[in-house]
Amino acid sequence: MLQSLYIQNYALIDKLDIGFSSGFSVITGETGAGKSIILGAIGLLLGQRADVKAIRKGASKCIVEAKFHIANYGMQPFFEENDIEFAPEECLLRREVSANGKSRAFINDTPASLSQMKLLGEKLIDVHSQHQNLLLNKEGFQLNILDILAQDEQQLADYQDAYRRYKKVSRELADFIAQAEKSRQDEDYLRFQLEQLEEAHLQEGEQEALEQEADTLSHAEDIKANLYKAEQIIFNDEGGTLTQSKECLQTLQAISHVFTPAQDWIERLNSCYIELKDIAHDIANAQEAIEFNPARLDFVNERLNLLYNLQQKHRLDTVEALMELADNYRRQLDAITSFDDHITVLEHKRETLLAEVLQKAGGLTETRTRSARHIEEQMQTLLVPLGMPNVQFAVELTARKEPDSNGMDSVNFLFSANKNGTLQNVASIASGGEIARVMLSLKAMIAGAVKLPTIVFDEIDTGVSGSIAEKMALIMQDMGQHNRQVISITHLPQIAARGSIHYKVYKEDTETGTNSHILRLSAEQRVEEIAHMLSGATLTEAALNNARELLRMNE
Repeated sequence: MLQSLYIQNYALIDKLDIGFSSGFSVITGETGAGKSIILGAIGLLLGQRADVKAIRKGASKCIVEAKFHIANYGMQPFFEENDIEFAPEECLLRREVSANGKSRAFINDTPASLSQMKLLGEKLIDVHSQHQNLLLNKEGFQLNILDILAQDEQQLADYQDAYRRYKKVSRELADFIAQAEKSRQDEDYLRFQLEQLEEAHLQEGEQEALEQEADTLSHAEDIKANLYKAEQIIFNDEGGTLTQSKECLQTLQAISHVFTPAQDWIERLNSCYIELKDIAHDIANAQEAIEFNPARLDFVNERLNLLYNLQQKHRLDTVEALMELADNYRRQLDAITSFDDHITVLEHKRETLLAEVLQKAGGLTETRTRSARHIEEQMQTLLVPLGMPNVQFAVELTARKEPDSNGMDSVNFLFSANKNGTLQNVASIASGGEIARVMLSLKAMIAGAVKLPTIVFDEIDTGVSGSIAEKMALIMQDMGQHNRQVISITHLPQIAARGSIHYKVYKEDTETGTNSHILRLSAEQRVEEIAHMLSGATLTEAALNNARELLRMNE
């Protein structure tokens, strides 16, 4: 419940500080006095966009602050979820807008985001302005009303969870089918590339071996001649390395018994002689193995050309990289082969989730249908006393072709004010006064279904007058009971007289400019204000007596 409202430097308001009470209160005032300004300030506390043009001329910033009594409204979970200090009795909302365009929001003196302020504001206060009547033409608004009155919040949340899972799998399936289609378009290309690599019979380390063999074959005659020459240098009986080494050994052995160091040299030289002899045999064997083979050289060069061409084609540097590429092609082709199996799995999963969605949607439809019949009965009860003795009101539910985030139901509020009249969409057939009465009735039903502390009606009485206005006031008066606060901004004396508290908004011209004020009226001031509403600027005794009679009826 709104306890107090403080506004500073907002539009025509220099400073305003007013307290509010529970029950049904009314606010009156001439057109342009500042009633809409107060609503605009409240809108800032509900997270609406701030406009620096609204800051009073010459001020550096504007401040709007409201204190709410929140006991018995179950607000604690919001504060815990948003890590904001919770006071069980009161809640303070404050919004500051600077001339430089910066805006700050606070909840219980804790900095908060506008989304947090908006979410909390929706739990604290509902402002019904004339433009909301236009929402009656919006299917989403009608469905939201139906769900509120059906009190199917948990049921709807369960459905939406299933719907989100269904849509997620549907997107996965669509993406996978698109990916599979693209991959299938690439399949022939991948298979051709893989076959070309597999036909090459690539082997790790092959390129280096072939390059070495090509060098050997290309210089076979030179290699063979030099190996023969090296062999002769070692093996030559006259002056060969082995012969000279053997003579050296014999010479050293001749003195080894008298010159001890020679014994070590003999051992070392003997090892060299043996190693040199082995080398000579290896050279001889290699020399015999080397032969000039043009056919083999052609084969090696052709093989190397194949490897080089494959590397150039795929922009790789080694045979090993080509082998890795082939493995990658195999994996892609294996994935393409398994696409159908994966698609089948996803299709089955989607069908299972769709069945769950439809089952939960069916439950929602049943709940909404029961609620729709109840709404029809209640609207009949509420609208007949409001000057519509022959009213017909129906909630039409039709099935959608496909489920959406709110179920399978399309809703339409149908209306006729005339006996045996054809039911049509309420927004297209009802007059302004009729729509106002329909909206008030719906709000009255909503107020009974949800714990909304404060409801503000901004000229919901548009298009009605006389006894109908009085009966609308009685509905708002009844809504103000049951630990709820209802505030009506009105131009009709019949409604103003029914408020337990009466506030007046007025303008005052000063040397510094025009200021808007709000005043809680005393009993006598109230008589005068209602008399003015009845007769205009000139007060007459008849108007005063009429005002007193209207107020007496409210006692």
